[in-house]
Amino acid sequence: MTYDLAVWEGDHPADDASAGRCFTDLYCRYIDMDTGVDHPPAVRIAAYVAALLQRWPDMTEDELDISPWCSGPLIDEASGPLFYFGLRWSMAEEASAYAAELASSMDLVCFDVSMDKLRSRSSGIG
Repeated sequence: MTYDLAVWEGDHPADDASAGRCFTDLYCRYIDMDTGVDHPPAVRIAAYVAALLQRWPDMTEDELDISPWCSGPLIDEASGPLFYFGLRWSMAEEASAYAAELASSMDLVCFDVSMDKLRSRSSGIG
């Protein structure tokens, strides 16, 4: 089981419900598709992933077991304007807080898929 977050480019939703709908729409368009079309990560999403990897190593390079990511290479979880990724539960509180703060600083939307709510700099788990 993972703790899931989604970060995307676009207008900031007004509330949790509209963020959930926006996430579902983006997920259907960029992740859960049978078109065979590959969407390279948007420039700002790639920069966001790179910034996360400055804080913690990619799972594929983690020799000390300190990475919070559930898969790797982490950039593979990005598609177009959407980055949907899982965190290990043991590090979810710290890593999700950092991910939300970083997203906010980069003017990206951060949606807590596990809790079905928007995340901001000050919001925590639960």
